[in-house]
Amino acid sequence: MSAEPTPRPNRLTAAAAVSGVEGVVLAGYGVYLLVMGLLGSPESPTQAEMGGLTLIALGALPLIAARGLLMRKSWARGPALITHLMALIPAWTLLRAESQALIPVGIAVAVVAVAGLVLVVSRETTEALGIRPPGNGG
Repeated sequence: MSAEPTPRPNRLTAAAAVSGVEGVVLAGYGVYLLVMGLLGSPESPTQAEMGGLTLIALGALPLIAARGLLMRKSWARGPALITHLMALIPAWTLLRAESQALIPVGIAVAVVAVAGLVLVVSRETTEALGIRPPGNGG
């Protein structure tokens, strides 16, 4: 008889979903910038194209982390944490923008980043990934 695997905890699934959303948004905006650089008439086509390629590459990190979290790979926690922490930088910048229209975007980015951090470091997620808390022998 084989033991049935335990179901994936909801917090782990939610952490993977948040990382996946961040990755899709980054990559999607990267594709937009790339297309605008190639077909549109931006002020600096080269800058738009390089920015687009950079965002597409950066979008891969949280997407890979999301897949790893869904597969319960402990290594995926690091890239997910980095992604959520890095998302706080543009959130802060948007919150301090002179344009009032950008403040709700900054709030949304901050909420997603903090939610992702809370989900990734939660006890339920940590245990599901097989990561031992500090001080529990080794």
